[in-house]
Amino acid sequence: MKKILLAAIAAAVLLASCEKDDYVTGVKAPSGESQLVERVDGRIVLAYATYYGTVTPNAAFFTHLNYAFAEPYMENGEYVGLGLQGGEDRFQKIVELKKKHPGLKICISFTDTKEDPRGGCFSRLAKSDEFRKKFAADCKAFVQKWGIDGVDMDWEFPGLSWSGNTDAYDVAVDVANHVLLMKQLRETLGNGYLLTYAGYSNDKAAVTGGWRYIDIAAVNPYVDFVNIMTYDLDEAPRHQSALNDPRATSDCTRAVQAYLNAGMPANKLVLGVPFYARHSFSGSPTAINYNRLIAYTSGQGYEIDNWDEAASVPYITYNGVYYAGYDNEKSIAIKGEWLLNKGMSGIMYWDYDGDDTSGTLRKAVWNAVMKK
Repeated sequence: MKKILLAAIAAAVLLASCEKDDYVTGVKAPSGESQLVERVDGRIVLAYATYYGTVTPNAAFFTHLNYAFAEPYMENGEYVGLGLQGGEDRFQKIVELKKKHPGLKICISFTDTKEDPRGGCFSRLAKSDEFRKKFAADCKAFVQKWGIDGVDMDWEFPGLSWSGNTDAYDVAVDVANHVLLMKQLRETLGNGYLLTYAGYSNDKAAVTGGWRYIDIAAVNPYVDFVNIMTYDLDEAPRHQSALNDPRATSDCTRAVQAYLNAGMPANKLVLGVPFYARHSFSGSPTAINYNRLIAYTSGQGYEIDNWDEAASVPYITYNGVYYAGYDNEKSIAIKGEWLLNKGMSGIMYWDYDGDDTSGTLRKAVWNAVMKK
């Protein structure tokens, strides 16, 4: 866990921010519900709540909640079932939110990052028609048992392993098998349950021996919407979540355009916003939760809320040098207006615990998406 002083911040070497990172958990925020504009039907505000989080989310601030994570299990080359990461008690508290908020949609998010030694096996699972069917049937049984609303797939990504483990991916078949897996999930779940996925910032890409990432057009018929991970697009000294920045590896504009170019309707697109600053993918710190940015003061050489007009995002400097990119109220409002003008459905964020005790970012997200 991070400490307030930079020197005490522990390093974590993870690239995908939908994986467990070295984030600091916050404390439960006051409601602040009176500061929220009226909900607009059909628009989506989606929060991720992690199994290792400490805050029970306030359901007034979102329309959808994805629980991260669960994982499939393989033993001796056979699919043997699925299970939650972390304790069941945390998930139970999340599910109970539906008692007071029956309109809330809750999905279970499946990852290929293993906590259990049997996990992390999407590539092997997806190669078998039998395993795909069993996994889909188990997913349906899970959502029925818990009374939740669907499944969110977070395979990061077909044809790729951030760890470099060659047993965890297969560029020859992963992209095509991911499509078959999503097709099977839709057929098994039917249209009564949501099926979504965490999307990369570009379409499938050819690599030596095959393909990498997700075939947007092929998966489109099976999903209700896509949560585009428009964050972690780059590291310091470039922005991680710029609206438009040719200097960065990617930005929100290019990522969304990739989906539109592939034929994904704008109303099935949800833009991702980070509740943390990204400094590095491998240095120390990797990421700093928004609720800790107050510690980065001018007295320590840090300045927050610097603003890049062209990129429409804030950033932190250390002794005048670019240190980390993030989002704040201003950038979220700009992104909200931008995506609504494009006909997109809303914003998702990773993750709820990253916000400050006043709920600054989650209020900003709600109001940006629900603006009339």
